[in-house]
Amino acid sequence: MVFLSRPTKFQPKRPLFVGILANTMLSTVPGLSGAGPSPEGSLLVPILDAELIWNGRITSSDATPNTSTGCPTPATITRAVMGLTGLTPLFINAGLVHRPTIPVLEIPSNAGNDPRKGPSVPDAIRLYHEGVRIGSLLSSHDLLVIGECVPGGTTTALCVLRALGYDARVSSASIKNPDSMKEKVCSDVLNRIGKIPDNPLEVIHEAGDPMMAVTAGIVEGFPGTVLLAGGTQMLAVTAIISALGKQIPEVVTTVYVRDDPNASCDKTARDIGTPITYVDPGFGEIGHSGLVRYCIGEVKEGMGCGGAMMLGNLMNHSPEEITQAILSFISEYSP
Repeated sequence: MVFLSRPTKFQPKRPLFVGILANTMLSTVPGLSGAGPSPEGSLLVPILDAELIWNGRITSSDATPNTSTGCPTPATITRAVMGLTGLTPLFINAGLVHRPTIPVLEIPSNAGNDPRKGPSVPDAIRLYHEGVRIGSLLSSHDLLVIGECVPGGTTTALCVLRALGYDARVSSASIKNPDSMKEKVCSDVLNRIGKIPDNPLEVIHEAGDPMMAVTAGIVEGFPGTVLLAGGTQMLAVTAIISALGKQIPEVVTTVYVRDDPNASCDKTARDIGTPITYVDPGFGEIGHSGLVRYCIGEVKEGMGCGGAMMLGNLMNHSPEEITQAILSFISEYSP
């Protein structure tokens, strides 16, 4: 097993894991998002994931960090790596419906609207510039690994990628990707917009979600190395960055996104010109019935888990140490 598809010798001295939390109201469309116990429940997923990573457990409800099939959520992976490395993550509220229950860097913003009905992120340009300032604020670090939790965000990613001219297909947290629903939403959004704006930030304004604007701004403002930890959602961010004429950062995700037959992760990365690294944690061989579900297409990625595993490796932890930390953490709540 090759743990990283693109090995690197970079050894960060002052790394930081950043989790961008946001909502898009598209996640409340029945059947469109695989996150959460219900469409309305999807709006709480970023908060519960952040709680799990920050506290080591979900504290505001009796929810367990598993899907209904027993598959551990990506936040469990990220939490395990934070525990292994001793890093304290930074969470940013880029636009949530519900108030966070842990310490966050708060950006005054609203959740993303349904882009079929009107502009999805009316303050996208302001959020971008807030992100630039945050990137500068974090300049004492030499590496940012930026993950995200935006239920429904693969659909906004599809809308943005198509609006920017990419023949892209996006992934899903579900084994059965509701791609026909996503295509219909995207078609409706592009028809509503009509003429695509020249300014890529206006594309976020019309069709994206708050995470995209904030993340693109952080990349612009941060002077060090950035890894965008996520799959097709982060590729939409790099498409925005490319359209702005800025240097494109590396994306890191799991092999489970790469191998998704319903998505075009590798092709889209090539089309944009995004360097991409795939992490293979070997979940099919470590003897856990829940984690093996990643290999059959459930969940695949989320909450920066691929980037967190890569970060652990960059900090001199072996793949075996990383997978053992994940198994140990899972056993704490799921014996």
